[in-house]
Amino acid sequence: MPSFDAPSSAAPSFDVVDWGRLGWEEAWQRQQAHVARRKQSLGRDTLFFVEHDPVITLGRNAELRNILASPEALAQRGISVAEANRGGDVTFHGPGQLVGYPIFDLHGWKKDVRAYVETLEHGIVAALAEFGVEAHARSGKETGVYVENAQGAPAKICALGVHISRWVTCHGFALNIDTDLRFFETIVPCGLSLPVTSLAALGVKATRAEVQDAVVRQLAGLFHFSSPTIPATPEPRERELEEIQP
Repeated sequence: MPSFDAPSSAAPSFDVVDWGRLGWEEAWQRQQAHVARRKQSLGRDTLFFVEHDPVITLGRNAELRNILASPEALAQRGISVAEANRGGDVTFHGPGQLVGYPIFDLHGWKKDVRAYVETLEHGIVAALAEFGVEAHARSGKETGVYVENAQGAPAKICALGVHISRWVTCHGFALNIDTDLRFFETIVPCGLSLPVTSLAALGVKATRAEVQDAVVRQLAGLFHFSSPTIPATPEPRERELEEIQP
């Protein structure tokens, strides 16, 4: 694990917001609104969680050949396709995943893209360890978190792709809890030939809430946050759009 500087003052707090089940486009609009606020030093660093309807997203380096199903076949399975400005290739989001979108201003932590990505990876690895799952990140450009699947072969359990502008982050990670892995037959996940797995496929019984709590706890420590808060506020997008009006 990389070494990170300790905070120079009292650890800041951050918010945790669970959007529940939400379409990808709506979640992206909410992300953009909160990113705009953080760029103006408004609001607080926030870790948003969501479970998406089935969608294939295309990162900046996506190759269309990595979508293996025809548009008609995708439509029959209820899978939409969306372009994203995150890094990476093609990935799938859908029911049974814990998707996390950290929107953090890195000025107060460390202005280092690689360190940020590695910290997200190590946070997921540490969270999985709480459930007895031995996971690891891979060197080079193969971002994400990997395990050995039930057959003893390397498999990806968490995809990761981020975007950083003016040192404010968006997008994030997608951790498979009990995802229907047949959805991944429609793509070459992240352009890699490795299989994909989930906690359920590994025989781990864990609820979304339990996994979410573990992820929050681990990331809070790595990013030097104090205990998170869960704001009792109006619907996020309306509040964010109101606060960025001139």
